[in-house]
Amino acid sequence: MSSLSGKTALVTGGSRGMGAAIALRLAEEGADVAITYVHSEDAARRIVAKIESMGRRGIALKADAAHAGDAAGAVDRAADDLGGLDILVNNAGIGVLGPVGDLTLADIDRVLAVNVRGVFLASQTAAGLLRDGGRIITIGSCMAQRVPGPGGTLYATSKAALIGLNKALARELGGRGITANLVQPGPIDTDMNPADGPFADGQSAMTALGRFGSADEVASLVGYLAGADAAYVTGTELSVDGGHAA
Repeated sequence: MSSLSGKTALVTGGSRGMGAAIALRLAEEGADVAITYVHSEDAARRIVAKIESMGRRGIALKADAAHAGDAAGAVDRAADDLGGLDILVNNAGIGVLGPVGDLTLADIDRVLAVNVRGVFLASQTAAGLLRDGGRIITIGSCMAQRVPGPGGTLYATSKAALIGLNKALARELGGRGITANLVQPGPIDTDMNPADGPFADGQSAMTALGRFGSADEVASLVGYLAGADAAYVTGTELSVDGGHAA
Protein backbone atom coordinates (compact mmCIF):
# COMPACT_ATOMS: atom_id res chain seq x y z
CA MET A 1 0.00 0.00 0.00
CA SER A 2 1.26 3.48 -0.83
CA SER A 3 2.30 5.55 2.18
CA LEU A 4 -0.38 8.23 1.59
CA SER A 5 -3.19 5.94 0.46
CA GLY A 6 -6.53 7.42 1.44
CA LYS A 7 -5.05 10.85 2.20
CA THR A 8 -6.03 14.16 0.62
CA ALA A 9 -3.74 17.11 -0.06
CA LEU A 10 -3.73 20.69 -1.29
CA VAL A 11 -0.60 22.11 -2.92
CA THR A 12 -0.76 25.84 -3.52
CA GLY A 13 0.98 27.04 -6.68
CA GLY A 14 0.96 23.46 -7.93
CA SER A 15 0.76 24.01 -11.67
CA ARG A 16 4.50 24.30 -12.33
CA GLY A 17 8.00 24.05 -10.88
CA MET A 18 8.40 22.76 -7.35
CA GLY A 19 4.66 22.83 -6.73
CA ALA A 20 3.94 20.55 -9.67
CA ALA A 21 6.69 18.13 -8.63
CA ILE A 22 5.31 18.07 -5.08
CA ALA A 23 1.75 17.45 -6.25
CA LEU A 24 2.87 14.57 -8.45
CA ARG A 25 4.99 13.07 -5.66
CA LEU A 26 2.07 13.10 -3.24
CA ALA A 27 -0.13 11.46 -5.87
CA GLU A 28 2.53 8.81 -6.50
CA GLU A 29 2.44 8.09 -2.77
CA GLY A 30 -1.32 7.54 -2.96
CA ALA A 31 -2.93 10.89 -2.12
CA ASP A 32 -5.75 12.65 -3.91
CA VAL A 33 -4.40 16.11 -4.71
CA ALA A 34 -5.86 19.56 -5.34
CA ILE A 35 -3.61 22.29 -6.72
CA THR A 36 -4.04 26.02 -7.08
CA TYR A 37 -2.97 28.14 -10.02
CA VAL A 38 -3.19 31.80 -10.97
CA HIS A 39 -2.62 32.23 -14.70
CA SER A 40 -2.17 29.03 -16.67
CA GLU A 41 -5.25 26.84 -16.55
CA ASP A 42 -3.75 24.63 -19.27
CA ALA A 43 -0.65 23.92 -17.18
CA ALA A 44 -2.82 23.14 -14.15
CA ARG A 45 -4.97 20.76 -16.17
CA ARG A 46 -1.87 18.95 -17.41
CA ILE A 47 -0.78 18.32 -13.83
CA VAL A 48 -4.29 17.15 -12.92
CA ALA A 49 -4.26 14.77 -15.89
CA LYS A 50 -0.97 13.29 -14.66
CA ILE A 51 -2.40 12.87 -11.17
CA GLU A 52 -5.46 11.13 -12.56
CA SER A 53 -3.30 8.86 -14.73
CA MET A 54 -1.96 7.43 -11.44
CA GLY A 55 -5.48 6.49 -10.40
CA ARG A 56 -5.78 9.37 -7.97
CA ARG A 57 -8.23 12.24 -7.93
CA GLY A 58 -6.87 15.59 -9.11
CA ILE A 59 -8.48 19.03 -8.85
CA ALA A 60 -7.34 22.42 -10.18
CA LEU A 61 -8.52 25.52 -8.31
CA LYS A 62 -7.92 29.04 -9.56
CA ALA A 63 -6.75 31.12 -6.61
CA ASP A 64 -4.37 34.03 -6.14
CA ALA A 65 -2.67 33.87 -2.74
CA ALA A 66 -2.29 37.66 -2.84
CA HIS A 67 -6.04 37.93 -2.25
CA ALA A 68 -7.12 37.09 1.29
CA GLY A 69 -10.35 35.46 0.17
CA ASP A 70 -8.57 33.22 -2.33
CA ALA A 71 -5.84 32.17 0.10
CA ALA A 72 -8.33 30.93 2.68
CA GLY A 73 -11.05 29.95 0.24
CA ALA A 74 -8.85 27.54 -1.70
CA VAL A 75 -8.37 25.46 1.44
CA ASP A 76 -12.14 25.34 2.06
CA ARG A 77 -12.80 24.40 -1.56
CA ALA A 78 -10.16 21.69 -1.59
CA ALA A 79 -11.53 20.14 1.59
CA ASP A 80 -15.07 20.25 0.20
CA ASP A 81 -14.12 18.76 -3.16
CA LEU A 82 -11.83 16.07 -1.74
CA GLY A 83 -14.06 15.13 1.19
CA GLY A 84 -11.67 16.39 3.85
CA LEU A 85 -8.05 17.44 4.14
CA ASP A 86 -4.96 15.71 5.53
CA ILE A 87 -2.07 17.68 4.03
CA LEU A 88 -1.53 21.35 3.20
CA VAL A 89 1.59 22.31 1.27
CA ASN A 90 2.10 26.07 1.24
CA ASN A 91 4.17 26.36 -1.92
CA ALA A 92 2.83 29.46 -3.70
CA GLY A 93 5.28 32.32 -3.51
CA ILE A 94 6.80 35.18 -5.46
CA GLY A 95 10.11 36.99 -5.41
CA VAL A 96 10.95 40.62 -6.10
CA LEU A 97 14.67 41.34 -5.94
CA GLY A 98 16.44 44.68 -6.14
CA PRO A 99 18.15 47.42 -4.15
CA VAL A 100 16.21 48.18 -1.00
CA GLY A 101 15.79 51.81 -2.03
CA ASP A 102 14.19 50.86 -5.33
CA LEU A 103 11.44 48.66 -3.88
CA THR A 104 8.00 50.23 -4.15
CA LEU A 105 5.14 50.01 -1.71
CA ALA A 106 3.32 47.90 -4.29
CA ASP A 107 6.27 45.47 -4.36
CA ILE A 108 6.29 45.22 -0.58
CA ASP A 109 2.55 44.75 -0.28
CA ARG A 110 2.33 42.01 -2.93
CA VAL A 111 5.33 39.99 -1.74
CA LEU A 112 4.17 40.07 1.87
CA ALA A 113 0.58 39.33 0.81
CA VAL A 114 1.57 36.18 -1.07
CA ASN A 115 4.56 34.92 0.91
CA VAL A 116 3.38 35.71 4.43
CA ARG A 117 -0.31 36.63 4.67
CA GLY A 118 -1.37 34.00 2.13
CA VAL A 119 0.54 31.28 3.97
CA PHE A 120 -0.88 32.42 7.32
CA LEU A 121 -4.47 32.47 6.06
CA ALA A 122 -4.20 29.10 4.35
CA SER A 123 -2.65 27.57 7.47
CA GLN A 124 -5.24 29.23 9.70
CA THR A 125 -8.06 27.78 7.63
CA ALA A 126 -6.41 24.38 7.40
CA ALA A 127 -5.97 24.27 11.18
CA GLY A 128 -9.74 24.03 11.53
CA LEU A 129 -10.15 21.47 8.74
CA LEU A 130 -7.21 19.08 8.93
CA ARG A 131 -7.89 15.65 10.31
CA ASP A 132 -5.96 14.67 13.43
CA GLY A 133 -2.47 13.59 12.41
CA GLY A 134 -2.48 16.01 9.49
CA ARG A 135 0.42 17.89 7.99
CA ILE A 136 1.25 21.53 7.21
CA ILE A 137 4.38 21.78 5.08
CA THR A 138 5.57 25.20 4.01
CA ILE A 139 8.13 25.96 1.31
CA GLY A 140 10.51 28.69 2.43
CA SER A 141 13.92 29.59 1.03
CA CYS A 142 17.61 29.26 1.81
CA MET A 143 17.62 33.07 1.89
CA ALA A 144 15.85 32.93 5.23
CA GLN A 145 19.06 31.38 6.59
CA ARG A 146 21.77 33.06 4.56
CA VAL A 147 21.54 36.09 2.27
CA PRO A 148 24.62 35.85 0.04
CA GLY A 149 24.47 39.29 -1.55
CA PRO A 150 22.53 42.53 -2.00
CA GLY A 151 19.05 42.78 -3.46
CA GLY A 152 17.25 40.26 -1.29
CA THR A 153 15.85 42.37 1.54
CA LEU A 154 12.16 41.98 0.72
CA TYR A 155 12.26 38.33 -0.31
CA ALA A 156 14.40 37.32 2.68
CA THR A 157 12.10 39.21 5.03
CA SER A 158 9.05 37.38 3.72
CA LYS A 159 10.65 33.95 3.96
CA ALA A 160 12.18 34.57 7.40
CA ALA A 161 8.69 35.33 8.75
CA LEU A 162 7.70 31.74 8.00
CA ILE A 163 10.16 30.41 10.57
CA GLY A 164 8.20 31.91 13.45
CA LEU A 165 4.86 30.94 11.95
CA ASN A 166 5.98 27.34 11.51
CA LYS A 167 7.20 26.98 15.09
CA ALA A 168 4.00 28.50 16.48
CA LEU A 169 1.81 26.22 14.36
CA ALA A 170 3.71 23.17 15.59
CA ARG A 171 3.07 24.17 19.20
CA GLU A 172 -0.57 25.04 18.67
CA LEU A 173 -1.55 21.96 16.66
CA GLY A 174 0.71 19.33 18.17
CA GLY A 175 -1.97 18.12 20.59
CA ARG A 176 -3.91 16.76 17.63
CA GLY A 177 -0.88 15.04 16.14
CA ILE A 178 -0.70 17.65 13.37
CA THR A 179 2.87 18.48 12.38
CA ALA A 180 4.15 21.72 10.87
CA ASN A 181 7.49 21.85 9.09
CA LEU A 182 9.37 24.30 6.91
CA VAL A 183 11.39 23.22 3.86
CA GLN A 184 14.20 25.58 2.86
CA PRO A 185 15.20 25.00 -0.78
CA GLY A 186 18.42 26.34 -2.22
CA PRO A 187 18.86 27.11 -5.93
CA ILE A 188 16.38 24.84 -7.70
CA ASP A 189 16.18 24.38 -11.47
CA THR A 190 12.76 25.75 -12.47
CA ASP A 191 11.37 28.02 -15.17
CA MET A 192 11.69 30.94 -12.75
CA ASN A 193 15.33 30.21 -11.92
CA PRO A 194 16.83 27.91 -14.57
CA ALA A 195 20.11 26.12 -13.99
CA ASP A 196 21.39 27.58 -17.27
CA GLY A 197 20.21 31.11 -16.52
CA PRO A 198 22.39 34.23 -16.42
CA PHE A 199 22.89 34.06 -12.63
CA ALA A 200 23.18 30.30 -12.31
CA ASP A 201 26.97 29.99 -12.06
CA GLY A 202 27.14 32.26 -9.05
CA GLN A 203 24.30 30.45 -7.30
CA SER A 204 25.85 27.05 -7.94
CA ALA A 205 29.18 28.26 -6.57
CA MET A 206 27.50 29.18 -3.27
CA THR A 207 26.50 25.56 -2.64
CA ALA A 208 28.75 22.84 -1.25
CA LEU A 209 27.70 20.48 -4.05
CA GLY A 210 28.34 23.05 -6.78
CA ARG A 211 25.05 22.55 -8.59
CA PHE A 212 21.37 23.40 -8.70
CA GLY A 213 18.88 21.04 -7.14
CA SER A 214 15.89 19.60 -8.95
CA ALA A 215 12.21 20.08 -8.17
CA ASP A 216 11.98 16.33 -7.61
CA GLU A 217 14.63 16.55 -4.88
CA VAL A 218 12.47 19.08 -3.04
CA ALA A 219 9.39 16.94 -3.62
CA SER A 220 11.07 13.89 -2.12
CA LEU A 221 11.58 15.74 1.17
CA VAL A 222 7.97 16.94 1.16
CA GLY A 223 6.85 13.37 0.50
CA TYR A 224 8.76 12.20 3.56
CA LEU A 225 7.30 14.94 5.78
CA ALA A 226 3.79 14.11 4.58
CA GLY A 227 4.13 10.44 5.45
CA ALA A 228 3.86 8.37 8.61
CA ASP A 229 7.64 8.08 9.00
CA ALA A 230 7.81 11.79 9.85
CA ALA A 231 5.11 11.72 12.55
CA TYR A 232 7.63 12.85 15.21
CA VAL A 233 9.16 15.63 13.09
CA THR A 234 7.58 19.01 13.74
CA GLY A 235 8.40 22.67 14.27
CA THR A 236 11.64 22.37 12.37
CA GLU A 237 13.40 23.67 9.27
CA LEU A 238 14.79 21.15 6.82
CA SER A 239 17.18 22.33 4.13
CA VAL A 240 17.38 20.89 0.65
CA ASP A 241 19.95 23.39 -0.53
CA GLY A 242 23.07 21.53 -1.63
CA GLY A 243 24.95 22.97 1.32
CA HIS A 244 24.08 26.62 0.65
CA ALA A 245 23.84 27.28 4.39
CA ALA A 246 26.84 25.13 5.32
